[in-house]
Amino acid sequence: MASEVLKVAFKSTLTNSEYDLVTAASGKTITVLSITFCETAGNAETFDLYIRDDAGANDYEILSDQALGANETFEYTGRIVLEASDALAAQTASGADVDVVVTYLEQTL
Repeated sequence: MASEVLKVAFKSTLTNSEYDLVTAASGKTITVLSITFCETAGNAETFDLYIRDDAGANDYEILSDQALGANETFEYTGRIVLEASDALAAQTASGADVDVVVTYLEQTL
């Protein structure tokens, strides 16, 4: 039986290390509804948002070097669909302190 569940994922202190925000498990499809990035250390930053297709075999940039001002928030509301083994990943260009909140719909096939 198919099911749909609204979910949220959190990442505090996103830095210049690659981090998978959400990963689609086998038999699941994820539709990302919104992503909020908030800089919390008082320093302007840039960040990348991308899909790691098929467990990282290929990376596809969604946002590249997106500016994020000191103590500012950036919200991405374009829909992103992830299928089994796809991951939505992000990282900043340098050491940073950026909090990320992802809301998404997880569907079981």
